[in-house]
Amino acid sequence: MCQEVGHAIQLALSRRGLLKAGAGVSLAALTLMLGGVPVVAAAAATGADSAAPDFDTRLILLGTAGGPAWFPGSSRHGIASALQVGDLTYMVDCGDGAARQLAHALMRSNPKAHPFQLLEPLRALFFTHLHSDHVVDYNNLLLQGWTAGVGRRQPLEVFGPGPRGELAPVFQVPGLPRAEPAVAFPEAPTPGTMQMTDSIFRAFATDINDRIRDYLWPDIRGLVQVKEIPLPNMAGFVSPNQTPAPAMEPFPVWSDAHVRVTATLVEHAPVFPSFAFRFDSEQGSVVFSGDTGPCQNLVRLARNADVLVHEVIDAAWVDALFPPPLDEATQALKHHLLSAHTSIEDAGRIAEQAGAKTLVLSHVIPHNVGDDRLRVASRYYSGRLVPGQDMATVGIGRPRAA
Repeated sequence: MCQEVGHAIQLALSRRGLLKAGAGVSLAALTLMLGGVPVVAAAAATGADSAAPDFDTRLILLGTAGGPAWFPGSSRHGIASALQVGDLTYMVDCGDGAARQLAHALMRSNPKAHPFQLLEPLRALFFTHLHSDHVVDYNNLLLQGWTAGVGRRQPLEVFGPGPRGELAPVFQVPGLPRAEPAVAFPEAPTPGTMQMTDSIFRAFATDINDRIRDYLWPDIRGLVQVKEIPLPNMAGFVSPNQTPAPAMEPFPVWSDAHVRVTATLVEHAPVFPSFAFRFDSEQGSVVFSGDTGPCQNLVRLARNADVLVHEVIDAAWVDALFPPPLDEATQALKHHLLSAHTSIEDAGRIAEQAGAKTLVLSHVIPHNVGDDRLRVASRYYSGRLVPGQDMATVGIGRPRAA
């Protein structure tokens, strides 16, 4: 089980000596030494890489903030990423401000794009899980995107978790049993991606009907195809509460002419299902961890990936923020932060164990943590480390010939 990985992961840093030996050589030469696909990463100071437009495949960090909160001294937007492959764009998660960030990224890729066609390249959207900080801008993407061409070239395909199936357990403080709280919306307390989407359309029915009748626009509901990701048969699976991330092999989710997407369950209890995704294209592979504690399922999914985008939390900050004694609610929050997320140090360990060639740190908690603190991951990881910043771009594969 994923939680068994914990903080006691023992990793062989076999590549560290090679990395040190390569100090001072060019990125291309060092990449060849390490046997990987060339990767050009954005400079953290600017959030943009001048070479990235020369690549047919690009990772764009639309938003790098984790959690439903805002922090002073930070301008990070909510978690969201885009993978551009040729002239198509694939999006993972849709946090606070993601729709506008995607629009800015597509404007940067195509400054001459017509405003009503800007989002036509958006091919598919994937939700790792349905926590609010990963989906809160979904309605904005749909309704604002309707104006900007979402689904006009071909329907936007949306993939995400199905219904959880049972309510999460109530957090219990040892020695202080807590009664069951009232259930919100007991008729449908754990909806999946399809019901979430339908509820958005119902909430904006006035707007949708007005624009269909007044502008003669096509019905937005016909421009979006929502599919809940079916889970494979899993040995050892008992229930969402008891085994939210049983040991498993990656399984296929979707493919088109440009990418093949596989997934696995990761450790973000009590959320279920909670996915990590891998995108494989001719130019290379990119893995998105989703929200997770250290997890062997993710290690298997990210094996030898060109880029691993991994969530990260500063565990020392959590400990400093919540010194004892703690009330019940604070204990519950602290427990979740430390058990369902991955420390800076463990993110490096996970990337090293997976053999990922580049580690990009995203879904950063707290939002105002400095890059120097994030670079602590490099003590446990011998590949290329990129502390994620909004709109930073990573070119994947080889640049186009001049």
